[in-house]
Amino acid sequence: MTEERASGRRESDDERAVEFAEAEEFVRQCHAEGVCGGGPARRLARVRAEIERTGTYRHTPAELAFGARAAWRNAARCIGRLYWRGLRIRDRRDVSGAAAVAAECVTHLREATRGGRIRPTVTVFAPDTPAAAGPRIHNEQLIRYAGYARDDGTVLGDPRYASFTERVRALGWRPPARRGAFDVLPLLVEAVPGESRLFTVPPDAVLEVPLRHPDHDRFALLGLRWHAVPAISDMTLVIGGVRYPAAPFNGWYLGTEVGARNLADAGRYDLLPVVAELLGLSTASERTLWRDRALVELTLAVQHSFDEAGVTVADHHTESRRFLDHVAREERAGRRCRADWSWIVPPLSGGQTAVFHRYYDVPDPAQRPAFVPRG
Repeated sequence: MTEERASGRRESDDERAVEFAEAEEFVRQCHAEGVCGGGPARRLARVRAEIERTGTYRHTPAELAFGARAAWRNAARCIGRLYWRGLRIRDRRDVSGAAAVAAECVTHLREATRGGRIRPTVTVFAPDTPAAAGPRIHNEQLIRYAGYARDDGTVLGDPRYASFTERVRALGWRPPARRGAFDVLPLLVEAVPGESRLFTVPPDAVLEVPLRHPDHDRFALLGLRWHAVPAISDMTLVIGGVRYPAAPFNGWYLGTEVGARNLADAGRYDLLPVVAELLGLSTASERTLWRDRALVELTLAVQHSFDEAGVTVADHHTESRRFLDHVAREERAGRRCRADWSWIVPPLSGGQTAVFHRYYDVPDPAQRPAFVPRG
């Protein structure tokens, strides 16, 4: 069964060729920011010759590292960009075969997790070239939970991934005998166009945090948990015209991402009514602000549980201040820090955070290097 439709139309050989102008702009940026030694002229001559001969060129390790870090720096939706220089690069451009790609994804998770001391990490696999397409990972993130559609229209698990769950089941994945709300989905890897394979993520590569509330013991009876590492795996890393369709990368969670979105959104786990009932909040009227109160307590439980487990997690007030530090640094360096306000402002107590009370340069879809939606 082919999976081309899952990631959009495949580019032709000509479309995978690199324009020298894109490569030149990136190489000059590398030298201007001091990450590559010497002047750019000699490197540009080699790049031009390679593009004329093959239709593309190969980044040096220094170029790849800078390109990936700059792509994070340019991520307009990310509030945690202050740490972009600390991104760890795993260069796996020479890895081939779906099984090897999946194995490296598992190693990525283990090395990024570090027992809870999460380290921002990117693993870069082979790029698209005129000679061959690079691999694709069809999972939105390396770790996500299954969603099982029931006959009554409800979903056990994560509704966002109900259709993906059905797709991997059609390809041969078998859920646990006793299905739960937090069953880790397999990796769906396409190393050869049209040939997708499934791989189980070993339990020891998935650190999960059981959720408890600091003041309400009964919260633990809900049996909630969440995984420690948010590793995005369905975006293409574009550096100097070269496209890396498989480049999973992670930072660490903001508590609101889990408590105020993943577990709270109506299209996800929709737990606010459950939490409100557990806490004895009146849901008879919206004017009781029961949703707001339940949202705070659910996010507090996430923050508390990660802290108690020794797992890195950020809070939205601290990260908001740090993001403005990042903006100031970028401006001092003569760079424009673009940001998507609707993503930078946290989904909980937005007006109480430092990032709420200002405007930002609007995102530029053409800005490069970048992580871009695969299409």
